[in-house]
Amino acid sequence: MCRASVCNLGSSLFAYRKFVNGRCLRTVLAIAGLAAAGACTTPGPAHPPGQPFDPYEAGNREVHQFNRSLDRALVRPAGQGYSSAVPDDIETAISRFAANLSLPGAVVNNMLQGNGRGASTDAYRFLINSTVGLGGFFDPATELGMPEATDADFGETLYVWGVPQGAYQELPVLGPSTERATAGKVVDLFTNPLGYILDTPESYYGTAASVAAGLGQRGRYGETIDSVLYESADSYAQARSLYLQNRRFELGTGGGDAYVDPYDDPYAEAYEDPYDE
Repeated sequence: MCRASVCNLGSSLFAYRKFVNGRCLRTVLAIAGLAAAGACTTPGPAHPPGQPFDPYEAGNREVHQFNRSLDRALVRPAGQGYSSAVPDDIETAISRFAANLSLPGAVVNNMLQGNGRGASTDAYRFLINSTVGLGGFFDPATELGMPEATDADFGETLYVWGVPQGAYQELPVLGPSTERATAGKVVDLFTNPLGYILDTPESYYGTAASVAAGLGQRGRYGETIDSVLYESADSYAQARSLYLQNRRFELGTGGGDAYVDPYDDPYAEAYEDPYDE
């Protein structure tokens, strides 16, 4: 982040607070909440307990095949080329930069969740890494012993608000998700204050850095990803299982049993009748 942006951060955040209190964001949150609630309360077929709730499996598998084809033709070679061409130190710095620019959105989501400690942690981390860390390319906050970032998103916020996760979905390009997480992804496009503070083209730096970081991860963990997409007997079921168990673990709903029964929604009756709310 440039020096002028840092100097004007206080006034810009004040302007953003006015926006948060305005009609626009309230409308976005209301639409997302209604979309998530509507998706998770629509009557659906009976669901066997202990199995992933996937009523859209036929369509999801078609999207999965599209994503595999896209990965094979574009994403995998681009990730391999990126990791080969970019030195590890620079690749790490870009990933840090992308993560740092996402922190203001995490601060907003922590506030919406009533998590004051998480909001303070992410705010201080963002301030330190944006100044001492030269915009986030370096990570002095970790070197100073600060807690890790919360990575809070609006899908997590919906979970805290009591919205069930709904059916499993696979999204084009974006990959595995759930109805609740999908609604969260939509709202997260609007909750990062930097999108309203920074001018063009600076406001697109975070998106570009996130894409670059994603390519770096595709190249760095290529063997593991390839084993799921191209070497497993059923890549769709494998990807679904990994996503659901990891998401449940991120939300902290399973403790030590998170990987034993990854499909057990925190709402005990959700799988017997997932729309009975």
